[in-house]
Amino acid sequence: MPFRIGLLLFPNLTQLDMTGPYEVFTKVPDSRVHLLWKTLDPVTAAGGMRLLPSTTFADCPQLDLVCVPGGAGMNPLLNDEEVLDFLRRQAAGARYITSVCTGSLVLGAAGLLRGRRATTHWMSLPMLAAFGCEPVAERVVVDGNVITGGGVTAGIDFALTVAGELLGAEAAERIQLGIEYNPAPPFDAGSPERAGPSVVEAVCEAAAARQAEREVEIERATARFAGG
Repeated sequence: MPFRIGLLLFPNLTQLDMTGPYEVFTKVPDSRVHLLWKTLDPVTAAGGMRLLPSTTFADCPQLDLVCVPGGAGMNPLLNDEEVLDFLRRQAAGARYITSVCTGSLVLGAAGLLRGRRATTHWMSLPMLAAFGCEPVAERVVVDGNVITGGGVTAGIDFALTVAGELLGAEAAERIQLGIEYNPAPPFDAGSPERAGPSVVEAVCEAAAARQAEREVEIERATARFAGG
């Protein structure tokens, strides 16, 4: 039986959160990757790329690995019971529960990170604590069967980590070499610790409205927990 992987799609997701892991996962032998959404209608990612779901929630088989990517469009998912219920059902039988970037906040809203260590995009990392999770500022965090990746490009590191868990280090290294994943960025500004203060300030200012909306959705989600 193939190893069944499900990657969640949703409007306004950051496509690299999903397509980076997708590239790795499609190289895992005897695997089948499902792109999941409520319907089979095209989903428009941030920036305008259109992505085509392959499986609806209703028709999705039991997955071995479920993965939630991030992006501004995950804010409404924090209180979308159809999405959260789907994740809870799948998580109950999945071998791995995973996310990239702010997708971990959606796992948290589904109640799947309580007592776990997890990571997310640096700008949203403190928000994980609202869901009873220990935020960890690392590229990839493994806590039992919960594996979370940091922001955007960390999705490739995350997926290679999963490949190593499934296949062993050498097989994961073959996948890494095959996709020539050999990062050598032209600028040393990939983390708030290494970027200059003016760069960090500008990035935070540009994201202020999205982050404020996210805080409101998290307050709603945690209030729901308290009410339950």
